Amino acid sequence: MKKAVLCATLKSAPEKVWRVVTDNAGCNWRSDLSKIEASADGVRFIEYTKAGFVTHFVITALEPYTRYTFSLENDNLRGNWTGLFREAPGGGTEMELTEEITLKKPWLHLFAIPYLKKQQALYLADLKKALGE
Repeated sequence: MKKAVLCATLKSAPEKVWRVVTDNAGCNWRSDLSKIEASADGVRFIEYTKAGFVTHFVITALEPYTRYTFSLENDNLRGNWTGLFREAPGGGTEMELTEEITLKKPWLHLFAIPYLKKQQALYLADLKKALGE
């Protein structure tokens, strides 16, 4: 299993960060995605990258403004993503994003951690832009 953790402090309040991060109907703020399809039950969603790669998600924990967890799977991997959010001292949001994956193809092990770190950095940059930070 491979694991990557990203910790960041954002200027925006936890409620604002939460609204952006958990909005699975809108992905305009994500520069790597072309679309997201959310199920009617609100528990499952599918992300499509701009290159057409598909990843399936199932939400496993949704604790408003504090915890967002889902399982994920695509042709290359399966795993879990957890976002923890709390009000930062002095305002803003402290955010911790953890992704733990198991790779389906042995040759991907060489690239897994650099890839996860790159994806997390892009996600954070896109999130800050969406928040106006």
